[in-house]
Amino acid sequence: MREPHIDYAEVFRALPGMVALLTPDLVYVDANDDFLRLAGRTREQLLGRYIFDVFPENPNEPAAAGMRETEASMLRAVATGERDTMALLRYDIEDRQRPGLWQEHYWSPVNAPVLGPDGKVALIVHRVEEVTELIRARGGPGGDSRARVLEAELYTHARELQEVNERLRTAHAHEREVALALQAAMLPPPGPTGPHDAAVRYRPAIGALNVCGDWYDLVGLPGEGLAVAVGDVVGHGLAAACAMGQLRSALSGATRVADGPAQALEALDLYARSVEGAESTTVVTTFIDWAGHTITYSCAGHPPPALVHPDGTVTFLDRATDPPLAARPTHAARPQARMPFVEDSTLVLYTDGLIERRTEAIDTGLERLAGSLAHHRKHDPETLADALLADLLPPSGNTDDTALIVLRL
Repeated sequence: MREPHIDYAEVFRALPGMVALLTPDLVYVDANDDFLRLAGRTREQLLGRYIFDVFPENPNEPAAAGMRETEASMLRAVATGERDTMALLRYDIEDRQRPGLWQEHYWSPVNAPVLGPDGKVALIVHRVEEVTELIRARGGPGGDSRARVLEAELYTHARELQEVNERLRTAHAHEREVALALQAAMLPPPGPTGPHDAAVRYRPAIGALNVCGDWYDLVGLPGEGLAVAVGDVVGHGLAAACAMGQLRSALSGATRVADGPAQALEALDLYARSVEGAESTTVVTTFIDWAGHTITYSCAGHPPPALVHPDGTVTFLDRATDPPLAARPTHAARPQARMPFVEDSTLVLYTDGLIERRTEAIDTGLERLAGSLAHHRKHDPETLADALLADLLPPSGNTDDTALIVLRL
């Protein structure tokens, strides 16, 4: 059956309710018929003009905050790429036929972003529902008094809700700053790795709370070996950052005295059972023997490290995978496996933010990683790390934090 042609411009104009489109600079680019009719403006009076030039705030209401709150909501939608629903809002409209006469109006606005091909916000959908008549509803004898009480209560509660939301946003922003500061302190640049170049990267997730569960570490071993590890704490925010710091330090200490990566993870598993928020943490650690040209590894529920051979083939180290930390009801020994390597190979460890997408199987992400590694394998670790992030993270920003280590063997 042939699909009918749909004129979406006409559909937009016929939408019920007031809907307008604005640029990220808050300039009108279109409005549907209901918006023009109910706002009392023509299309020519809107298009190409700044929103608050078309609808200035009532100068007779100096305490009104409608313009400030509307602007803040729209700019949040632009900054976060997420829909922003506002509380009940009073915003008076000047009568175009009688300048200087302002009519009291109440609105329920929603601002939603429209993403362009580059993943950035290209437009804002500004939908408003007028609730003035509801606020002013009358109902028989004594109704005027009851309606005014209802109006006052609704408006007061809406303003209180808006203030609570603002305080929550401020608190979340502060928590993010503290968590990022802790993350930066716990994830310094790599120490000396001899003649072997290494690069590390950490990319926090977009949003206020999706941050600070991932870590990386490079530890020198006796006999000039090197241990490389990455981990990912379940959860986000400051609590995850604190758990991450404890687990990273514990694994770093265990690695220095363990006989191999499996023993190091066994010790970390025991420790994780006493750390709040550490349950189901995933981690992988590798012990590199330069003289023997081998990598010994053990994985606790984490995506497998990738070994890139000089000819461009990619091997995922997935033969020693076990459940995440503290996931079993009782402690058990963990497996480890060994993989030989040749000089000029590259070892890449990463967290799931690099490869996982909600709508994809994990194998799709691993295939995408392998393709990018093969394509960029001849680059030095610093350049390769940047190329991987550019190839694999979404243009609109990663929704999960990402840690990455690239080591030339």
